[in-house]
Amino acid sequence: MIDVRDIHKTYRMGSVDVHALRGVSLQVKQGEFVALMGPSGSGKSTLMHILGLLDTPDRGTYQLNGRDVSSLTDRELAAVRARSIGFVFQQYNLLARVSAKGNVALPLIYSDHPDPASPEELLQRVGLGDRMNHAPNELSGGQQQRVAIARALINRPPILMADEPTGNLDSRSAVEILGLLRDLHASGLTVLIVTHDPEVAARTERIVTIRDGRIIGDAPTPARSPRKAASSPAPSATHGGTHRKAWYRRWIEGAALVRQAFRALSANKTRTFLSMLGVLIGTAAVIAVLALGGGAKKSVEERIGAMGAHLLVLRPGRADVRGVVMDAGAVSRLRLEDVDALKAAVEGVKDAVPTVSGSAQATFGGRNWRTQVLGTAPAYVSMRNLTVVTGRFLDEADLQMRKRVAVIGSTVARELFGGMNPVGQSLRINRIAFEVVGVLADSGMEFRQDPNDRVLIPVTTAMRRMLGRDYVDAIEIQADNGDVISGVEKEAVEVMKRRHRIGPEVEEPFRVFNMADIQQTIRDTSRTMSLLLAGIGAISLLVGGIGIMNIMLVSVTERTREIGIRKAVGAKGSDILVQFLVESMVISVLGGGMGIALGWGISIAMSRAAGWAVSVSLQTVALACAFSALVGVVFGVWPARKASRLNPIEALRYE
Repeated sequence: MIDVRDIHKTYRMGSVDVHALRGVSLQVKQGEFVALMGPSGSGKSTLMHILGLLDTPDRGTYQLNGRDVSSLTDRELAAVRARSIGFVFQQYNLLARVSAKGNVALPLIYSDHPDPASPEELLQRVGLGDRMNHAPNELSGGQQQRVAIARALINRPPILMADEPTGNLDSRSAVEILGLLRDLHASGLTVLIVTHDPEVAARTERIVTIRDGRIIGDAPTPARSPRKAASSPAPSATHGGTHRKAWYRRWIEGAALVRQAFRALSANKTRTFLSMLGVLIGTAAVIAVLALGGGAKKSVEERIGAMGAHLLVLRPGRADVRGVVMDAGAVSRLRLEDVDALKAAVEGVKDAVPTVSGSAQATFGGRNWRTQVLGTAPAYVSMRNLTVVTGRFLDEADLQMRKRVAVIGSTVARELFGGMNPVGQSLRINRIAFEVVGVLADSGMEFRQDPNDRVLIPVTTAMRRMLGRDYVDAIEIQADNGDVISGVEKEAVEVMKRRHRIGPEVEEPFRVFNMADIQQTIRDTSRTMSLLLAGIGAISLLVGGIGIMNIMLVSVTERTREIGIRKAVGAKGSDILVQFLVESMVISVLGGGMGIALGWGISIAMSRAAGWAVSVSLQTVALACAFSALVGVVFGVWPARKASRLNPIEALRYE
């Protein structure tokens, strides 16, 4: 089964080269019980580690079941360890926070053995059926060694290797362990043990004596244990490396990695919480700012919607005639007739209304209120998306007859009429009596003024009876759609120039305010602010990710021996990589989940305390979850990669 030829191994200890093995050659047949004996420092443990594929020689050849393993990759060596060799360590090398049953089952995570042994049955076999749920610190030395032996047998390996299996045991426990090894050998298992005790070696079939890195003796012992034929032929060295795992095996392995991640992180709860604190704060910040930004955006869109869609506001401009700047009114004024002309002459105009405004004192009963008076036409209500909650809006008869009727905003209704219904009441505006015919619904707040603090009256009434004007302040134009609004803007200016006989020497006789451009500017500003605030949260997540990386690097250092144990029982570098990535992802996802809850709570609290609008969408939550998981992956790669590259024997020797 084992054939090594001319094996050499040298360790570098500072500036000194230590020659552990000097041309060792050894053959072991199937079913043998062999003792590698020698004093401390003779090289017997180094030879055992090479035979167990935990270490590699500097030169020489090693054939296992007729296959040269010297050229196998680390991944292939891990597969062979998992399927062909069971290793029992002198220091037991059990995971401290895992039960006896969990320690025995550990190799199953990394092996695709079609018919592994049962951890419960193995613990029963080694006499620990009543201790399988106990942690290693609750077991004696002999019991821990029995757990280590059961772990070595879980994948039914044809070879069992034990390094000083009785070195740390009392005499009674040593006898029990040796008896157990003899029973395993009698069942057909090939057993190799390393020992410096002649009494232990005498219980084997063959003693190979090593001194100063060389084999100086190889002879059978007088007492040979009976043995049965092996129940099945030994698997080939590469069988485990090429076997493809079934989907359920991958699922079981993934679930086990997640459980172990929680177990490892729960062992240092304070440190784990501190490491996830940065992700928690960052995620909470992202959720809170995006919720506030989303609420602000939604509020702005509602207010923009109230302003109307595809609107243009035409006003007189500042005329520049041969370098002399004068009031545009001296050149041209907008009149009621211009409204009908724009509707008729400009293609793409859906509707147009004149507006004239001014400040006025409104009174009712004993109450006074300074407000804004707006003279307009009936189409204004649809163009501006206004809603009349009580009464009616202005109609054409009101304009034609210059009626003294008014539609008031909610602020005016509240300040002058309190809780009573204003419709039908007589309201005085600058001492002129008006009948209130309607009340507008609350349309929120605009950017510089309260749109509800106004009184709407017929434009003809405002011009002739209140303000004494024969011109209007502006003409509001609504285009059919957003595609034609630019053409409507240019053509409207040209029509007005022709109507008012304004030549090319007058620059900017009219100004046009494109409400769509204003709306888009507001949207862009809102989006920019949201991105800025989200960027601040992302920086917090970045800082949290650096904290995770730091903690995981510390964890790798602290758990170097554990990594060695896992690799010794068959874990590949990719398995270790995935394990530490899972742990970092668990930290970041848990921190992200707590951060989502905290950010949501902060958003609701700010909304209730300050009256701010908030909006938390599923997309925002999904984005925060994905980003926090990504932080765990990105910042966990380096520590995980460092862990995956550790040499098994160097990791086991780490203190």
